[in-house]
Amino acid sequence: MNIQTDFGLAVKQLRNKTGLSQEKFALLIGMDRTYLASVEAGKRNLSLSNIEKIANGLNVSISELFAIAESL
Repeated sequence: MNIQTDFGLAVKQLRNKTGLSQEKFALLIGMDRTYLASVEAGKRNLSLSNIEKIANGLNVSISELFAIAESL
């Protein structure tokens, strides 16, 4: 796998733990649901600001989010 795919899987895993749907989580972090879906599918090369939005929404640090992605 690659970093985009692993990052997307990490986001999806953590989002599922929150019990939020893609739509509700996207609204929470101010992101379009289709954009979030493409992130989770590993099809997006994200900006740092979007990585920060996702990490904040998941209540993890950016470094924790990447550590989870790298462990997959």
